[in-house]
Amino acid sequence: MPRVTTSGPWARAAARNNAEWCAALCRAHGLGAGTFGDRAWTHPRRTPPYYPDAVTLVPGAAAHEVLDRIDRSAPGCSVKDSFATLDLTGHGFEPLFDAQWIHRPAGAPAPQPEGAAPWAPVRTAAGLTAWETAWSGGDDPLGLFRPALLADPATTVLAGRAPDGRIVAGAVVSHSTGMNGVSNLFGTDPWPGCLAALARRHPGTPVVGYEHGDDLAAALRHGFTATGTLRIWVSRA
Repeated sequence: MPRVTTSGPWARAAARNNAEWCAALCRAHGLGAGTFGDRAWTHPRRTPPYYPDAVTLVPGAAAHEVLDRIDRSAPGCSVKDSFATLDLTGHGFEPLFDAQWIHRPAGAPAPQPEGAAPWAPVRTAAGLTAWETAWSGGDDPLGLFRPALLADPATTVLAGRAPDGRIVAGAVVSHSTGMNGVSNLFGTDPWPGCLAALARRHPGTPVVGYEHGDDLAAALRHGFTATGTLRIWVSRA
């Protein structure tokens, strides 16, 4: 699909929601929540794997406002350029991928999944371990999603289960004022189950997130629209 460059309210809202989720994950790892500035969320310590060290919150953020506030002393530093407006190539970074912020309006009808148990929140540490194993396909080390997340009122870990009780799908929901952000979605055609669960638990609330590739196409089929381009930058050194 064509690149979407708008920096309208839903792109900004999705960026803020995503930064809040990154802060929550860092808190769960005992790293502290980082700092929310006017232009970016940044963390002075290296964040957990797969999670950025900074997320820009407005299109006008400058490189120094991000890079001067994060730990660049070790390889793997990353920046979520929420509006694809930064050029970090001269600072030792390269683009990893582009994606689209997505938005599903509050009035969109909730799907009715067929033949599947309703998705439900994960409540226990053992359940979270099983969820992470399913999320990773057993390929990644466990421990990215810490039990402290289960006590965070702004975070819900949702699981979809097979008839035998195995977790086969899931997502993380980050609750912000007036919206729910979905990330870490997995499973076979997981959107119907996820959206039905959100409609039960948070009726009349818009949903935001970001996707790319085939996952973006799936989100668009389920009532989302693309609201803006983001870019992930990763340090080369």
